[in-house]
Amino acid sequence: MEVSVLNIKGQETGRKVALNEAVFGIEPNDHVIYLDVKQYMANNRQGTAKSKERSEISGSTRKLGRQKGGGGARHGDINSPLLIGGGRVFGPKPRDYSFKLNKKVKQLARKSALTYKAQENAIVIVEDFSLETPKTKELLAIAKNLKVDGKKMLFVMPETNKNVYLSARNLQRADVIEAQNVNTYKVLNADVLVIAESSLKTIDGILTK
Repeated sequence: MEVSVLNIKGQETGRKVALNEAVFGIEPNDHVIYLDVKQYMANNRQGTAKSKERSEISGSTRKLGRQKGGGGARHGDINSPLLIGGGRVFGPKPRDYSFKLNKKVKQLARKSALTYKAQENAIVIVEDFSLETPKTKELLAIAKNLKVDGKKMLFVMPETNKNVYLSARNLQRADVIEAQNVNTYKVLNADVLVIAESSLKTIDGILTK
């Protein structure tokens, strides 16, 4: 599959790049996409939720009433989970939600996600560019020139570009990622991928080795 290379003004440069069929033209596997997205979201969970159990409540341990003969149910202390202000039974505890996923599975998931974007014609290849200063207005102008404004955009840059990142930070529907960090969740979460030309080589290198 060949895609025209555009400049930041949205004009064709007269050059075309061939998207690697081994990355952008495979048979997508929905199950591995599910696994990779699940791992990404699980790894982002803080896992700090915590509730107090009966033994952790700071209340009196005095028995509230006599064991028998009170005419009602038996009660222990005021920290009982049955009473307001008491401890919680089987509440959440701090835990690590992350889990391992094999490298081949993650590679297949990312290639599947990129293939879906290629099939949807949701990939724009642009010449490598940079911004001299963080300017949201300039990045928005580039998006308009490329006719992707109004969509959820993912700018895939060949390396860390602080000015582009800071410029996109104020745009609600834009995100920036380095080519080496491309992941299934962010690819599928975007409506269109704006890929800097030299990022393709990095993506191919990571997903085909």
